[in-house]
Amino acid sequence: MRLLFDSPQDYRSYFLELVEKERQAERGFHEKEILTLSGREREKRGRAILGLSAHYIGEILSEYHAYRFCKANMGEHEINVGDVVLASRGGNPLKGGIEGVVFEKAKKSLVLLFPCRIPKLKGKWRIDLFVNDVTFRRMKEALDNLSKSVFPLEIIMGRYPLDVVKYNVEIEKFFNPCLDESQKEAVKRALSASYLFIIHGPFGTGKTTTLVEVILQHLRLGYKILVTADSNIAVDGIVEKLIEREVKVVRIGHPARISRKLFEVTLDNLARTRPAWKEVEKLRSRRDLLREKQSEFVRPVPHKRRGLSDDEIVRFAEEGVKKRGLKLNTIKSMAEWIKIKREIDTISEVIRNVEESIIKEILDTAEVICTTNSGAGSDYLKDYTFDLVVIDEATQATEPSCIISIVKARKVILAGDHKQLPPTVLSQDDRLRFTLFERFMSIYSDLSCMLRVQYRMNDVIKEFPSRVFYGSQIFSHPSVRDIRLSDIVGKRGDNVITDDTPIVFIDTEGALKERTKKSSFSKHNPGEAKLIVRVVDELLRFGVPRERMGVITPYKDQEDLVRSLLPDGIEVKTVDGFQGREKEVIVLSLVRSNPEEEIGFLRDERRMNVALTRAKRKLIIVGDSETLRSYPLYRDLLNYVKERGRVVAYSLFTELTS
Repeated sequence: MRLLFDSPQDYRSYFLELVEKERQAERGFHEKEILTLSGREREKRGRAILGLSAHYIGEILSEYHAYRFCKANMGEHEINVGDVVLASRGGNPLKGGIEGVVFEKAKKSLVLLFPCRIPKLKGKWRIDLFVNDVTFRRMKEALDNLSKSVFPLEIIMGRYPLDVVKYNVEIEKFFNPCLDESQKEAVKRALSASYLFIIHGPFGTGKTTTLVEVILQHLRLGYKILVTADSNIAVDGIVEKLIEREVKVVRIGHPARISRKLFEVTLDNLARTRPAWKEVEKLRSRRDLLREKQSEFVRPVPHKRRGLSDDEIVRFAEEGVKKRGLKLNTIKSMAEWIKIKREIDTISEVIRNVEESIIKEILDTAEVICTTNSGAGSDYLKDYTFDLVVIDEATQATEPSCIISIVKARKVILAGDHKQLPPTVLSQDDRLRFTLFERFMSIYSDLSCMLRVQYRMNDVIKEFPSRVFYGSQIFSHPSVRDIRLSDIVGKRGDNVITDDTPIVFIDTEGALKERTKKSSFSKHNPGEAKLIVRVVDELLRFGVPRERMGVITPYKDQEDLVRSLLPDGIEVKTVDGFQGREKEVIVLSLVRSNPEEEIGFLRDERRMNVALTRAKRKLIIVGDSETLRSYPLYRDLLNYVKERGRVVAYSLFTELTS
């Protein structure tokens, strides 16, 4: 894996190739599916909805136009709030589709936001999951503008002389008096670093808590700060904490992708609170009326104007002169259309100027601006630089994604855990999976600090991942070291599912075989899914609230199957969907069971680290030891559970829980 670069040009060329490769892979996935599958087939896979009716709701949140698409029975689908979709009506969605974003999702409808009005709504519509090119363009812009970076390029190239970095800043007082020693050390060193610091935050060690303290300490010194992460969920998590600390924070991003409870600090909402916004609303109303009036006249498209310029059409209309075979009424109608357009353009320019003035005032007076890595490349922040850029979950972002933010920074703090999930890379190129966080850790290890005290789980659940992934350097805080299932239920269970054994492995002994659906690359295991249902039912009968338990599996098809069998309110997700999450009880379905002892996807140890570290009080693993023992990690896991927890054979499971 490449660690050092000879020049900015070398760096740019290297990553431009990878960005374009990923862009083509992401677009290609959806384009290929849209082209090769019928609409019905794509609908069956949950990536399209057909036969929708549409109606206009109105303008919402800074010139986004909202439309509701309805269908009596939409069925199960993968389209969620924040997704980029194509809305089309007949023909090929790739040619005639209109790109929008999902704003609301209900059983019988989706509300989509578009940047412009849709001229005709009659007929049946189709919605397809798609992809947005914006992030890729912003990555390329950041790479193209490396020479303008305020962050030292020598650091990015991996050639910075570390001996000039000195730790000499004293902290008078911590805003959070409950920080542990490793968190305090991270804050002190981050504050003292000249240009770069890296915070390694394993599971449950309070990474967000530490980052908030880092931000508050820099604010005390007068820093202007930008906070980013690759996902909106991660950004919103920090925004919530900053609001609790009464920080003057502004959240930039598409309104459909931001948590509703953070609406008050969004740029859109803050803009609406300014007195000048009333002028904007009046001008927009005037513009809308003009657009309606304009539709009554002939639009001067090329075949109508026959080579005449706008000025000529207006002049001939005023003079009452026919030209080039055009009827005088047509010329006059086109002239009216042009006059209205000129008025609309003038109003739009005034709106733009007022909006820019309002937004600039909001951003200039903010203490902390929060957005995604991609959002850092938006026009809002085009001319801004920051004293400090904090990138959270940096291990889940590709290096070009981080560069969008970094080029705006005088100082950078990266936070994440390179022992957990890497970025999602559709091109399957490991060079792009190797993150900036990992590269800097390998070069600038002296500029890093690891958080060592976990506040999430029982010590028995903690110990195996700590030993395997972190060299036994993670310690449990006394407040969680001995937490048990009985603490939340108020009684002790009498079987392996409900007792206080923190970690249990139910061994299916090769009896429940995996399956593969036609045209699917995923796996599912119907027998194991039914077993999961029995485990969950036992927990529910014991009194564990459904919202305090979750089911995790590495395979999407198993996720879909298990969810269909369980009652509402129990969260079922893939490992990726549970990154950064936690539950009191986790049931983990490993799925793989085959005579060849092939474990496939389960070989990803980082993904398994995530799966094993979501449970707080009880972790129940369901899998086939005969298949899993072929891989050292699972062999060690089974031995650990035998030593510190309990392994139960499938043949005895019914007897133990009856």
